[in-house]
Amino acid sequence: MLYLFLVPDVSRLKKEHPKKTSFVEFREKEWKRQGKEYRIQQKWVPLSQISPYLIKAVLIAEDDKFWSHEGFDYEAMQKAIEKDIKAKKFKLGGSTISQQLAKNLYLSPAKNPIRKIREAIITWRLERVLTKKRILELYLNVVEWGDGGIFGIDTASRHYYGKPASALDPEESSRLAAVLPNPRKYNPLGNSRYVTHRSNLIYSIMVRRGIVVPEYEDVMDESKENGEPELLPGTEGPQIR
Repeated sequence: MLYLFLVPDVSRLKKEHPKKTSFVEFREKEWKRQGKEYRIQQKWVPLSQISPYLIKAVLIAEDDKFWSHEGFDYEAMQKAIEKDIKAKKFKLGGSTISQQLAKNLYLSPAKNPIRKIREAIITWRLERVLTKKRILELYLNVVEWGDGGIFGIDTASRHYYGKPASALDPEESSRLAAVLPNPRKYNPLGNSRYVTHRSNLIYSIMVRRGIVVPEYEDVMDESKENGEPELLPGTEGPQIR
């Protein structure tokens, strides 16, 4: 029982970056068993050098209440439990970004009650020791983003789009966020119905919230559909920027 309450020292994460996470070690052991010679690809970037579109897209996709909760989204957990009961399987989804970070840093992917209890204890500690911005920065830099050892947003951005994480546009951000639930199965550049539907949904939410301003032509097409008069160049009216 003591194992449940042995919490790693998370205070060092205030300034230090984790050298190797528990999840990376798990992947390396898995590759060794399978005879694969993958190498971890990871480059650390501060939150200030990550596209705000990507940050918003990931929060929408993974943890929309991140800034307001204290580590746990109880409503999402209740829905996940109800889904597990209906499916007669123990998965217990509904994890927040803080919970996912705890799992990535210190635990295995095993889905069992003991691991979930440790995850909860570590998550509680992370939320009390680190700022929300630091938790988000850590998460975006350690999370797996593709098969073959792609970890962290900057590596993923350069691998899929050939650009640094700071340069990601709204559509690219939406597609990268869309694959997070299963980045080894889904490719942001692929044309699977899942990725297309999920990324379109994330993008549409960003538009509705004013995070993304659609192109001028899109706004004009929408105005025509709504029966709004089209403004001619040089006429008085609201400016679209």
